[in-house]
Amino acid sequence: MNHRYLLPTLAAGICFFVTSGTALFAQKIEIGAGLGGFNYKGDIAPSVRARFFKPAGSLFFRYNPSQALSLRAEVAGGVIGAADKHSKDPFQQQRNLSFTTRIIEGSAVAEYNFLNFQERRFAVNWSPYVFGGIGYSKFNPNVQTSAYKTSSFTLPYGVGIKYQIRRPWNIGIEYGARKTFTDYLDNLGGEPTSTDKLQQGDPSLKDNYYYLRLSVSYTFYKIVCP
Repeated sequence: MNHRYLLPTLAAGICFFVTSGTALFAQKIEIGAGLGGFNYKGDIAPSVRARFFKPAGSLFFRYNPSQALSLRAEVAGGVIGAADKHSKDPFQQQRNLSFTTRIIEGSAVAEYNFLNFQERRFAVNWSPYVFGGIGYSKFNPNVQTSAYKTSSFTLPYGVGIKYQIRRPWNIGIEYGARKTFTDYLDNLGGEPTSTDKLQQGDPSLKDNYYYLRLSVSYTFYKIVCP
């Protein structure tokens, strides 16, 4: 064989074996992005309120080992915040505290698809799902009044709906909670450091936040070789 054809032939052979061996694997892989908002619940917002939604976004990788199960790794970032002045509680109105915190989180979750979501050509595919897993978040409050730890493990869980609009594109909507193990997302936590009641929160309650997002993802069905 002419040496000038050796390298292209070798590359083509390697490509053939790689693609033939990974074709089924590739069909199970998705990458995607989400856009939506974070919301917070804690001392300054004891319940979730729509007015406190702040912008957030994410990138994710999803692996679908079966029709019922999906595994997802995701990196998300955004802002949370709230203000006492919007509360009807006289104590909160008098306290009149507010905060803004930037959050970056990484998570790994498992999704259970109720309708056995199938990646098939011409299939009308959609399914509600539930998810749960573990994560880790790093937060950066705009004001930090003491030397507390600004990171926490989280337990993400929630519900969603996914829909294959046209192969290989999928869309989805998801709402999930992040149970944290910190009381400092709002810079108002831990044991009281002041006798001033207006500068204290409830040390028995941890802060949590929530993520509502719309997503678009792309499923890889083949690997293209040069």
